[in-house]
Amino acid sequence: TPRSRRSLSPHSCGQQQLDSAGSAAPAPARPRRRGAPALARPQRRRPGPSAARSPPAAGGPSAAPQRPLSGPGPAPRTAPAGSCCGPAPPFPPLSPPHSQRDPGDGDADGHTALLEGGGDEAAKGSWADRSPLHEAASQGRLLSLKTLLSQGYNVDTLTIDQVTPLHEACLGDHVGCARILLEAGANVNATTIDGVTPLFNACSRGSAACAELLLQYGAKAQWESCLPSPTHEAASRGHSECLEVLISWGIDVDQDLPHLGTPLYVACVSQQIHCIRKLLYAGANVQKGKHLQTPLHAAAQHSSTEIVNLLLEFGADINAKNSDFERPVDLAAPSSLVERLLLFHEATPSSLCQLCRLCIRNYIGRARLHLVPQLQLPTILKNFLQYR
Repeated sequence: TPRSRRSLSPHSCGQQQLDSAGSAAPAPARPRRRGAPALARPQRRRPGPSAARSPPAAGGPSAAPQRPLSGPGPAPRTAPAGSCCGPAPPFPPLSPPHSQRDPGDGDADGHTALLEGGGDEAAKGSWADRSPLHEAASQGRLLSLKTLLSQGYNVDTLTIDQVTPLHEACLGDHVGCARILLEAGANVNATTIDGVTPLFNACSRGSAACAELLLQYGAKAQWESCLPSPTHEAASRGHSECLEVLISWGIDVDQDLPHLGTPLYVACVSQQIHCIRKLLYAGANVQKGKHLQTPLHAAAQHSSTEIVNLLLEFGADINAKNSDFERPVDLAAPSSLVERLLLFHEATPSSLCQLCRLCIRNYIGRARLHLVPQLQLPTILKNFLQYR
């Protein structure tokens, strides 16, 4: 059917051009008559990203310039000619992170630099993690130790566990290194985070020479607190020479630690016959162990016939009961040699000579047993009193 023609005004032309440019909303759809076939709506073709758009018509509204969707980015801004501001300096390159490698970790040059330059730095703070001074002391290198000390290294340099070079020297049985450190002013009673002293390390290693040297420089053999005891350590490891050195310096052979007991009890548990004999000769109480557990209980439980016989000779009570009301014979293995020995001793009374010896030793007292050789007695009697 013929459609009525509408007049086109200049304003409507500009509106159509804006619609084609995409800056205005599309016109509403035209109503159609009932029963007429639907007309296909022409699809609007979108320009590609690289296609240039046509400029607006003269007399229409001016559109802002569009930035292309692809292509190089914006050029850097530069200062206008004649201005006092020059071009902005570029960002500095990212610096590498701080070096996390220890200069002495697998690097000989770093270790050399530490030796050459480090007197002042080592003297400022005493915290280190396994310093060259510790290495020299633990390996017994006297020349290196003297060189490091002459360069100003702190003689009491500590590791994270508060271990000093003197600890290392005593643990390695390096008497010469220990002497150099002590002469340089090392703390003879330094303790680690576990309470370990250089004397404890010397007794743990069995170095009687180091123990004697430390005691000469004022090492404390026994502490009032429950720190690790050099006496118990020597007794448990069977280092009778170290134990003899400690006894000569007047230690308490009956020192009782709640978690260990007495040195005699510890030696019986570890079955160290030589240390047991040293302690008994020094006057250790044969009945004192750990709580109600006596040394004879420990010896019977470990089926040590020689130790049981030695304790009985020094007057151990065969009828003593522990916290479970058990006697030593109750802890012995059934039908064992220790059980037969205890039963025989229970049925046989002690001799008069044995009772007299025990009575005289108890009367003299532990502190004066070392004076027995000075008594005006025949040699055979003095040897009898000393179990010789």
